[in-house]
Amino acid sequence: MADFDFSQEINALHATYDTIAKAIDLDDLQQRIKQLEQEASAPGLWDDPDHAQQVTSKLSAAESQLKRLTTVASRIADVETLVELGREEADQETLAEAQTEIQAVHQTLADIEIQTLLDGEYDERSAVVTIRSGAGGVDAADWAQMLLRMYLRWAERHGYKAKVMDTSYAEEAGIKSATFQVDAPYAYGRLSVEGGTHRLVRISPFDNQSRRQTSFAAVEVVPLVEPTDHIDIPDTDIRVDTYMSSGPGGQGVNTTYSAVRITHLPTGIVVTMQDERSQIQNRAAAMSVLQSRLLVIRHEEEARKKKELAGDIKASWGDQMRSYVLHPYQMVKDLRTGYETSQTQAVFDGDIDGFIDAGIRWRHQQRKQEEA
Repeated sequence: MADFDFSQEINALHATYDTIAKAIDLDDLQQRIKQLEQEASAPGLWDDPDHAQQVTSKLSAAESQLKRLTTVASRIADVETLVELGREEADQETLAEAQTEIQAVHQTLADIEIQTLLDGEYDERSAVVTIRSGAGGVDAADWAQMLLRMYLRWAERHGYKAKVMDTSYAEEAGIKSATFQVDAPYAYGRLSVEGGTHRLVRISPFDNQSRRQTSFAAVEVVPLVEPTDHIDIPDTDIRVDTYMSSGPGGQGVNTTYSAVRITHLPTGIVVTMQDERSQIQNRAAAMSVLQSRLLVIRHEEEARKKKELAGDIKASWGDQMRSYVLHPYQMVKDLRTGYETSQTQAVFDGDIDGFIDAGIRWRHQQRKQEEA
């Protein structure tokens, strides 16, 4: 207790809070809440369910952010009072309680700080994630399915709405690819740091000689397009094919040509969709994902031009961004940030916030270095 400097720690809490409040701009946040409340109470809002969902979701996120800030400010004031009381009474139990609370507030502020770093053009949008199996045969297909489960469990842990839009099953086990959408404020900003190649090392459950196998899967993350994005796709630039849905299903699966495959001829991008029951719904969903990918390409081209003007800058993202090792030891390690954990099962069950937060901080530092 003697080594714990309460005054210094409380000053640090105030400094961190002030930095976050300035970055978020509390006045602007409160103004946005008022505007969203007006939109949410407008007559006929639910005539357009998609727009209504966006408005209510943004309002809920903004109110939650404001509540977290006001709550943490109150906690800082309370812990100051607790320290004063403990010192006056020379009460070691009270001071121990204050020390525990100070450490907890530090962690809360660190969590809030992450959101202030999500300042990219599309960071606050929902995300569309595609996972593809890579080198490694049936193990890679199984690995891709493990990643799909990991991200869906992550979304579930946070109460985010996640919907699998398309799945291509492998012949023996696992999946060739899958696309899913996560609807939540800043879903893209958070999940975008997961884009890249993920490597799994384990004893193969599909090898009768129980040999160690290395498998790869690619994760692609794009922001969900909005009507204001103006991504025009001429009909002459796409080829649309229809086919019967495949894989597990109920009534109607494998009996109608409801699945849709859209090929964007200029870029070669292919999008398939078979989750919806009707061909019209699948085509609309596929077009939305295609627009999202074209939006990212346009954004990358703009960024590339800026980099060319700024001079030669090394690429920030390597092909292999994270390793998941189950044999001969247990370890998940991010090769960009250095963040690691030996709790591999927890990671596969969706406990990946540590990796995501470290990735966001790493990306922010990369951007600052590029700007410098």
